[in-house]
Amino acid sequence: MSLHRSLKVTAGALNQHRNVLTRAERIAKLTEQERFRAGDDSPLGLVKVANRAVAKKKKAAKTEDDAATDEKTATTE
Repeated sequence: MSLHRSLKVTAGALNQHRNVLTRAERIAKLTEQERFRAGDDSPLGLVKVANRAVAKKKKAAKTEDDAATDEKTATTE
């Protein structure tokens, strides 16, 4: 029986951003924020943890002035 194409795992799929964290990931994040203590707090019924994807900034395209100054510095060196 074949596997539907939407269910196939690609190489980069495992590194994509996920909104849902596992319990261990949530505990690690709460521990970093000092909102969870390993011995005192229960791992069941944890609070929600926001997992926001950080948007990467696009590189600005070089203008003609920047290109001209790059050429001048390259020729003087």
